[in-house]
Amino acid sequence: MRPTAALTPLAALLLAATALTACGGGSGSDPDTVKVSFKQSTDNSVKVMDTYLADIKRQFEKAHPGKKVELVPIKAPDSEYYTKLQQMLRSPKTAPDLVYEDTFLINSDITSGYLKPLDAYLAKWPDWNRFIDTAKAAARGEDGKTYGVPDGTDTRGLWFDKDVFAKAGLPADWQPKTWDDVLAAARAVKKKVPGVIPLNVYTGKPVGEAATMQTFEMLLYGTNDGSTDPLYDKASKKWIAGGQGFEDALAFVETVYREKLGPDVSDALDPNVGTRVRGEWLPQGRLGIALDGSWLPQDWLPGSGHEWPGWSKELGLAAMPTQHGQAPGKVSMSGGWTWSIPAKAGNPDLAFEFIKTMQTKANAQKWYIANSGIAVREDVAEDPAYVDAQPGIEFFTDLVASTHYRPAYPAYPKVSTAIQEAMESVTTGDASVDEATSAYTDALRDATDNQVVER
Repeated sequence: MRPTAALTPLAALLLAATALTACGGGSGSDPDTVKVSFKQSTDNSVKVMDTYLADIKRQFEKAHPGKKVELVPIKAPDSEYYTKLQQMLRSPKTAPDLVYEDTFLINSDITSGYLKPLDAYLAKWPDWNRFIDTAKAAARGEDGKTYGVPDGTDTRGLWFDKDVFAKAGLPADWQPKTWDDVLAAARAVKKKVPGVIPLNVYTGKPVGEAATMQTFEMLLYGTNDGSTDPLYDKASKKWIAGGQGFEDALAFVETVYREKLGPDVSDALDPNVGTRVRGEWLPQGRLGIALDGSWLPQDWLPGSGHEWPGWSKELGLAAMPTQHGQAPGKVSMSGGWTWSIPAKAGNPDLAFEFIKTMQTKANAQKWYIANSGIAVREDVAEDPAYVDAQPGIEFFTDLVASTHYRPAYPAYPKVSTAIQEAMESVTTGDASVDEATSAYTDALRDATDNQVVER
């Protein structure tokens, strides 16, 4: 699968200083150079994005003699990446020509005036017709204009270690039907396989949007039958106060950490816990179940630094069930990233030419496979070479039929932070589920100017 974490004044100042120097003289300082800013992995051994962009840079410079590409990596955990990126977007002196935007934050950046609408470019680009409608919608502002070109989407499910499950007396074809089935499996691992973390669910403010989307919303959107959004009421255009579904999702998180079914709280609240899940706990057989995303295998491919050729034989995959097994029976959340052009970019035309190079069918397919992404181009999704490229792609692509998308309106980052605070308080035991839900509703009213409805 991220909102900006709360920062101390000193930390904010240091991040701002880093951002303001990251792009040197700004994108417009050289009309023949396109500056491309992207999120670089905090794991030094993971170079998937770096390798891909270096190849696109070579293609672009060969096809456009006299033009250059300057890659501007931002190496930071998710929440710090957003802070640094937004600092860069505020001034023409620091704004790059092209930026990598998480879809959860794009409407906030649109409202802030940081991004340029791309409709004039898209109207002249035939490949835009190849993109699926849901992906296009993720980059569309409330004004109806499009502010980014998506480079894939994702889904989420349950990864489990077959060897750990065998020791715990659990089946290799495990497919839980309810939340209780998930907790029962974690309890079996705790009882029978000492030294193994039974279940990882992301929680708290340090991991940002991973907590909100990969844990809480995977639970919350499974508390009903999927016919209504449990977080945002589209009819009234208001956010939904914490109710029974919200409390039940929080109670699941509380149970995991109260019963010590998850990692130590200090590890769970480490901003880099996701890197440990992918780079250590799963490959080393130290984690029974991980509620996580479709992109994990990118860290295990040849040349990744954490090569794990046997992962598809050692790990099983299961859909996250709805709370009581009610229809549709399973749940997933989808997000993704887009390439956007800052409003203050100096070379927007050149930037869109770079997007077009990245998003040819061949290059898009190469990227989906390299980063274990889900295709958002119909011509790639239908290509057997994509479907058969990697174990798990078909499983996670099939989850698109059961997936949900976040209500990524401008207030969403603040709403997400309020969810993380509620999760953290029940994880640490500082608040009961009732207290955390009440605190969330209060924070929700503040975050949305009281645009809240009870359900």
